[in-house]
Amino acid sequence: MSFVILGAGGVGFQLAKQLADEGKDVVLIEKDEEKAKQANNLLDCLVLNEVGNNLDTLRRAGIAKAEYFIGVTDSDEVNMIACGMVSGESGVPYKVARIRNIDYSDTQIVQGPLLGINHIVNPEIEASRAIVRAIERGSVSDVVFFEKSMLQMRSLTVSGNSMFDNRTVEEIKGLVPGNFLVAVILRENHFLIPKGGTVVRENDKIYLIATEESFENIFSQVGKKRMAAKRIVLIGGSTVGRYVAEHFLERRKPGLSIFKKLLRPFVNAGKHHVSIIDSNYNTCKYLAEQYPSAMVINANISDEGFSDEQELAEADVVIATTENQELNIVNAVYAKNLGAKRSIALVKKSSYVQIATTLGIDVAISPTDSMVSSILQFIRTSNVRSVHSLSGGKVEVTELSVSEGSRVRDRPLRKVKLPTDTLVLSVIRGDQDIIPDGDFRFASGDHVIVITGRESVSKIESLFIG
Repeated sequence: MSFVILGAGGVGFQLAKQLADEGKDVVLIEKDEEKAKQANNLLDCLVLNEVGNNLDTLRRAGIAKAEYFIGVTDSDEVNMIACGMVSGESGVPYKVARIRNIDYSDTQIVQGPLLGINHIVNPEIEASRAIVRAIERGSVSDVVFFEKSMLQMRSLTVSGNSMFDNRTVEEIKGLVPGNFLVAVILRENHFLIPKGGTVVRENDKIYLIATEESFENIFSQVGKKRMAAKRIVLIGGSTVGRYVAEHFLERRKPGLSIFKKLLRPFVNAGKHHVSIIDSNYNTCKYLAEQYPSAMVINANISDEGFSDEQELAEADVVIATTENQELNIVNAVYAKNLGAKRSIALVKKSSYVQIATTLGIDVAISPTDSMVSSILQFIRTSNVRSVHSLSGGKVEVTELSVSEGSRVRDRPLRKVKLPTDTLVLSVIRGDQDIIPDGDFRFASGDHVIVITGRESVSKIESLFIG
């Protein structure tokens, strides 16, 4: 399987690394000399330091034989034009484009192909969806859903005074009533697929698999009882901030936006008091016109003279969504110190997610991880139901179905030679969620949730799908 990726920013770099580590044939195009040089030094793929919306460049990149073309530069126009050129020049079956600024409600782009584009990713929508999911479930952690399972995956950062600190996984399972599984532990720049005797340490970020009901109990035990977010404060009137506000407020303009259409599964839990703080006067004026029921404050909370600290102190959740990720972390920590019950920060770098949570921020959302997951889900086989990229792509959680010709079919789990960095988390058969033991036998049609390192993704797909 061969890929041509345009853009070596956060998304393009991470995607190229994951695919190359899986053994895929990848060519990366990047016009910025420094980014191209860095990618060439760190990635096991061909890197072209050239402009991507150029036919000669695209031909040298091998679009004549590529199966996927993925445009993820910061420019909508470049991504769209490049997809159009590829579509007109070659028989590349699948084209993916990162598009940020198109008004989805006024275009047919979501109804059918535009310029040959088969799949669109929008970082603001992906991030906004993740934030709303977290708020709807108490703002205690990020939330991952699976297509066929009632199970969820959520994360928890272990503090020094946590009941989980310096205990084995087996001991932790005995401390908290209910059925749950510790899926993976992120420790500094590494990940561990834990066993019963694995010791959890301070600042570890652990991902748990459980039902929503079990998570209520787990987070309650660690002092993060679920609460309704009646008072919401948004710091930053960015596109992400506006999408989140739009979910909880009525907009002056009639009609249902594309973001609300995408969030129909999530039901607003009553009325909300929403405040939006932004330092730009024109942005505040626009927000006040669009969302008359919101309290819009033109201020910079970093200023010494900031006079609305009470607004932050009384908030159920403060969400920092400016364009500056470092400022978002600072603002979220500041709000928690003032008394805000929960805080959420938007960060661009995947590596900042764990840093933010160790500082006491309840939820850190990375649009990069969300976008990579969306693209990976599109490019996987039809047997793959969902893909979730964690820790900057080091780990992948995949939901897939066992095919008729699968090598694991009718075999007990203990006889399946899984890679060492792999764990089968759950098997969905009919309306049952099963945590399999060594004697469990897979059947065709089973839906399996598996976690593995990125180097083992191809082997997992070959085992279960064939």
